[in-house]
Amino acid sequence: MCGIAGVAYRDGLPVDRKVVARMGACLRHRGPDDEGVYTGAGVGLAHTRLSIIDLSESGRQPMQSEDGRYAISYNGEVYNFRELRHTLEGLGHEFRGRSDTEVVLRAFVEWGESSFAMLEGMFALAVWDEAERRLHLARDRFGIKPLYYHADSERVAFGSEIKALLASGEVGRELDWAGLHEYLYYNTALGERTMFAGVRKLPPGHALTLDEDGARVWEYASVFDVEAVEDDYATAVERVRELLERAVVAHLVSDVPVGVFLSGGIDSSAITAFASKHYGGKLKTFSAGFDFDRGVNELPKARAVAEHFGTDHHELHVSGGDVAGVIERLVRCHDQPFGDAANIPLYLLCEQLGDGNKVVLQGDGGDEVFAGYRRHSFMAIEHWIDVVAKPTSWAAPMVPRWVRYYRFCQRFSRTNRELRLAMVVASGIGDTQPSHVFAPGARAALEGSDPFARYREYYNRFAELDSAQRAVYTDSAIILPDLFFEKVDKATMAHGVEVRVPLVDTRLAAYVMGLPSKYKIRWMHKKRIMRRALRGVVPDAILDMPKVGFGVPESYWMRTTLAGYMRDVLEDDTRASASLFDRRALRTLIEDHVEGRKDNGSFLYRLLNLALWYDEYGIAA
Repeated sequence: MCGIAGVAYRDGLPVDRKVVARMGACLRHRGPDDEGVYTGAGVGLAHTRLSIIDLSESGRQPMQSEDGRYAISYNGEVYNFRELRHTLEGLGHEFRGRSDTEVVLRAFVEWGESSFAMLEGMFALAVWDEAERRLHLARDRFGIKPLYYHADSERVAFGSEIKALLASGEVGRELDWAGLHEYLYYNTALGERTMFAGVRKLPPGHALTLDEDGARVWEYASVFDVEAVEDDYATAVERVRELLERAVVAHLVSDVPVGVFLSGGIDSSAITAFASKHYGGKLKTFSAGFDFDRGVNELPKARAVAEHFGTDHHELHVSGGDVAGVIERLVRCHDQPFGDAANIPLYLLCEQLGDGNKVVLQGDGGDEVFAGYRRHSFMAIEHWIDVVAKPTSWAAPMVPRWVRYYRFCQRFSRTNRELRLAMVVASGIGDTQPSHVFAPGARAALEGSDPFARYREYYNRFAELDSAQRAVYTDSAIILPDLFFEKVDKATMAHGVEVRVPLVDTRLAAYVMGLPSKYKIRWMHKKRIMRRALRGVVPDAILDMPKVGFGVPESYWMRTTLAGYMRDVLEDDTRASASLFDRRALRTLIEDHVEGRKDNGSFLYRLLNLALWYDEYGIAA
């Protein structure tokens, strides 16, 4: 995995090579093995390399075509690159090396923009066409790899991380209020938005083209454009097993060792089962125990899976230590506030891996594609929930053990179906508008946007689907790329670790998403077809155990070990971020939580991250 960055000017203005090099230097943690810069008439491309496939000089980037017309800066892994190479060789292309980068470049030379849809894997790339003076950016169809950009009628600046755009001098630091409003609900800004008014994310499956007519963003592929699968259940089970195995095998391609993050759950156990069968050597697996696990210890079950498949198993014991320091470092990793504290254990785990472990497979995406969340099951019986949710929400007593259930019922009982999933996904915001804690001017700016717009868009886009499928598709469109893949990319690439996610393999996901929802959910039984497909592959004890999610105890921290730090940041009237908040409302929020009257921990954690980012980055409201 790598870091890419660059700038391009529509009118061919000269590019300062030092600026481009500075943009690339911001991304050295993503690619500590090499770096390079390419400049042409009105363009500059930067690249930092994490050497994974073809470690030789022939894999260096930015890479140019033999005639010098095209140059590419590429971040990712394309798992069907060998098939594409074979096809291109049949068309007369001769290759200088073995890298997938060269295959992606030659595919563009041969097929142009249509080549993007042929790539199966995770990637973000920039291709410059010197003859046509045209820049092309593209991001993989699931949004596994990030790509940020700033565009106007005259120029485009882009990078794997926002810090590269800030280093370009092309981007200001104005706050995007709509992005902040979404962050308060979902832990992150959604879709194209970021927390910077001048920075956008290229959506999954989209490309950006800059030429003499200006910049335009367009969709080249969608994971949702799939054909309905009409296979009977038994046939579908066999096909899912075949595609799962194929996906894991494809994700093992590497010229450096590959390991697996093994939690002992279904997803990581399935990956371990197939990887240990096909890996050319003894597969390494990694599990972690945390001193802040609050009783959710995954080590014994992960150890049992590792012993079953005979892996070279490593248990890492991770201490939260200076949690405040880790939070501050993660703000700089994300370049914006990020409210999902699950990035903390992932960051600490990768910190301990060591230089010899560059590539690790992980089970992200399994819950979204195979319907693994409780909300998916509830959506499948939505009409029954309607009967009991509203009266139950009023009857549930407001005591700690009932609060989570109460809030779920309250949100599910909304008659506006467009908002059901959005409100179920939104967590830790209490029973009032999150804007209530902001100063009047900030509150007005927040409330001028609709934080549910993205969910309304996808509710209507998937109108022809049943409620369960609609929930699965919407989670795959929103939470997966905007929250989970953002978390994985930033927390792991901060240490130069490439994480691969075979459960969102292009062919596997297309087939599973085309299956009827009854194959994936049956009453409250989640991941139905995945569990059935893995019988005889993964131990029954793993397949039959209930889902146990690992929860980072941010609420506990905000009441105990982090309480003083939180007060130092949020109650300091001398900080620039103090102007955002209604001081009285904020102090009430803090006191209610610290004294145990209400659980405001998750929301306070978001506000803490917001304040740290606002002050660190010198944001202009």
